[in-house]
Amino acid sequence: MNTAARISVRSITKIFALGKESFTALDRVSLDIADNEFVTVVGPSGCGKSTLLNILAGLEQPSEGEALVDGSVVSAPGPERGVIFQQYALFPWLTVRKNVEFGLKTAGVPKAERRERAQHFIELVGLEQFADALPKMLSGGMRQRCAIARAYAVNPSILLMDEPFGALDALTRVKLQDQLLDTWSKEQRTVLFITHDVDEAVYLANRVIVMAARPGRIYDVVDVDLPYPRTEEFRLSTEFAALRNRVWHSVYHQDGTTIANSNHPMPSSTTA
Repeated sequence: MNTAARISVRSITKIFALGKESFTALDRVSLDIADNEFVTVVGPSGCGKSTLLNILAGLEQPSEGEALVDGSVVSAPGPERGVIFQQYALFPWLTVRKNVEFGLKTAGVPKAERRERAQHFIELVGLEQFADALPKMLSGGMRQRCAIARAYAVNPSILLMDEPFGALDALTRVKLQDQLLDTWSKEQRTVLFITHDVDEAVYLANRVIVMAARPGRIYDVVDVDLPYPRTEEFRLSTEFAALRNRVWHSVYHQDGTTIANSNHPMPSSTTA
């Protein structure tokens, strides 16, 4: 994996006004994500996970600090960043193919080229038999695969994913985790993936960022130094269990201490 930072978050603080009061969603968060790295972010509700993603997407502006992509300050959405939310946000009147082509059409890509590129990603996520189906004819998992194909089709170097599998049943969620990793291994993107699910965070990631709330800040960083492809055997392994336990303790047994990176020792209460 290339160690050059694709994403840099530098001392970001985000404060929201609540009437006459204010709420600090993020407090001096700093983070670097390498090119083609798959990073998951997990933490309790209210820890600022989605706020961080929205700042990186250019949908929110930090109160202090800055977010950079390839050395340039993020100030607005950009084509190098594909964003996938929990809600599929597909156009219900367009077929799978037309949904996947939409961003390419907006960008002025010629018809023949956008059809070819759309077909490639439709096949990559296993929806070739449903290319001409409307979203209402698809299951929740299939709709999310369509959303992933649409994000990939415009060739972003970065995917920002905010709990994309959160509304799905457990079996579909596991299948889509495997599908996402398969697609990522073939296409290679830098991925920031927000989740509430500790198992999902460990299974997908090169690195798990654990956040603490009130205010939102980085609490722990856990390297998942295990090879891809990840398999069912990996889910059942002692190595997975050890990493899962560490992340679980970091999420649910926080003692108020923060660390900036994985070279710092863990707080004593988070030792698995």
